[in-house]
Amino acid sequence: MDIKVTTIQHAADGISDFSEAGFARFGEQAKHLGFDEVLKRRWDPGVFLDIHTHSFAVQALVVEGSMWLDLDGRSQELGPGSRFEVDHELPHAERYGPDGAVFWVARRNRHPQSGAQDQ
Repeated sequence: MDIKVTTIQHAADGISDFSEAGFARFGEQAKHLGFDEVLKRRWDPGVFLDIHTHSFAVQALVVEGSMWLDLDGRSQELGPGSRFEVDHELPHAERYGPDGAVFWVARRNRHPQSGAQDQ
């Protein structure tokens, strides 16, 4: 008997359905990859977030609208079906298109080790 093994590298792997069922699958895959938080983010049109960092790593899938992600000196336009990753404390900027944007995001929060402080 042949067993087909599928390796998931990104929480959005294989997802083309942007319904609630697709979001549920995204969440399941994110948890399998070790992400501890999954949510939907909605941004209004024209919002600009200057260079900043997060204390969590992100894998995300754009499901509505458009955005530009500035990362490592490059700007990339992302629309429905586009996915992206941003690591802990990686400087980046975000700009949202004329219709705003909705994306599903999986976050891997940093958890301090016993006796260590999260900085």
